[in-house]
Amino acid sequence: MRTPGYFVSFEGGDGGGKTTQARLLGDWLAERTGREVVVTREPGGTALGAELRQAILHGQDMDPRTEALLYAADRAHHVASLVRPALDRGAVVVTDRYLDSSVAYQSGGRELSADEVERLSLWAVEGLLPDVTVLLDVDPATSAARMTGDPDRLERAGDDFHRRTREAYLRRAAADPERWVVVDAAGSVEQVHAQVRDAVATRLRLAVVDPAPVADPAPVVDPAPVVEPVETTTPAPSLDAAP
Repeated sequence: MRTPGYFVSFEGGDGGGKTTQARLLGDWLAERTGREVVVTREPGGTALGAELRQAILHGQDMDPRTEALLYAADRAHHVASLVRPALDRGAVVVTDRYLDSSVAYQSGGRELSADEVERLSLWAVEGLLPDVTVLLDVDPATSAARMTGDPDRLERAGDDFHRRTREAYLRRAAADPERWVVVDAAGSVEQVHAQVRDAVATRLRLAVVDPAPVADPAPVVDPAPVVEPVETTTPAPSLDAAP
């Protein structure tokens, strides 16, 4: 079902810059369209989601099906409580990850059935898909070099896992070019943002609010010239004149 708002998702491997680019796009869309913009993430876009995020990424190890079900639970709550209400009131929602992450990571990385994972996620969100999905594509080796801090469960899953995940993303993007935009994320933050901004604006045909016109300054009128008084003298009567 079509909603009054617009829905944009960012996808890709860890270290690709999704969080930064989602924030930058949100700021730009708010400024240029005049719409409310909601920037969120999965998992963790709600209070319940934050608890599920902690369990999924930093809790004990779990089997792939349990992991997939927890992601679906987070997504169902996220959409029902935050994403869909925002779209229904006409906002632009920008999310750092959505259901394509589950299909790529759980089917590509964990090697579950892609069809089963996708059906589970679509059921959880009642079929809601983004209007445009931006894939920030970067080589896993580059991603690993960008990572800082202690890795979470997925980040330490190994090179083969991340290679399969990237390949799954690229297959999905190739299969649905009307929804997906693939951006090379190896460039600078500014270069990537420019590509993302232009692609999203074109795909969504967003109405852009022009800045308020600046009134022309009042014309400057030169002051009227000051006319100095002219002294006049009346000649005295001649004494030689006849009476």
